[in-house]
Amino acid sequence: MTVAVETGLWQLDRTASTVAVKHKTMWNLVTVQGTFAVTGGGGEVLPDGSATGAVTLDAASLDTKHAKRDKHLHGADFFDVENHPEITFAVRGAELRDGDSVHVTGQLTVRGISRTTSVTARLTGAGADAVVLDAEFSVDRDEFGMGWNQLGMMRGLATVTATLRFTRTPA
Repeated sequence: MTVAVETGLWQLDRTASTVAVKHKTMWNLVTVQGTFAVTGGGGEVLPDGSATGAVTLDAASLDTKHAKRDKHLHGADFFDVENHPEITFAVRGAELRDGDSVHVTGQLTVRGISRTTSVTARLTGAGADAVVLDAEFSVDRDEFGMGWNQLGMMRGLATVTATLRFTRTPA
């Protein structure tokens, strides 16, 4: 069953949206997990069913429940939040496919470095006034200038998990 999403403007509901990251460290023995504060976002569903928009995160909000590690992650070896306070995903296109599957393409910008990124999200809730998208995708830290890897402790890709709820903006 294909779900139709109403055309028009949609605003990200920051209080009902989450973005988390996890990465294996200590030679794959420990998984570090953290969450970001979602600071803004929105989009537009066009009459042809495609969509554009953006989601913005506060890079300094990354919280892994370990203050010393968070300070390191906020610093120049990783997110460099002093010089790059935001992480953005600018959606260039989103297309509903095969029922609840949404193919999303856009530009992910971290540390001022932008990379084209494609994500398959799942439409987990859709109504006249709200939609919810769930996505999980991998990111190569090295592509965004975060290659710090003391003693080979950090290898592989980071996994980003997002649940984003959008509410329809009245016309």
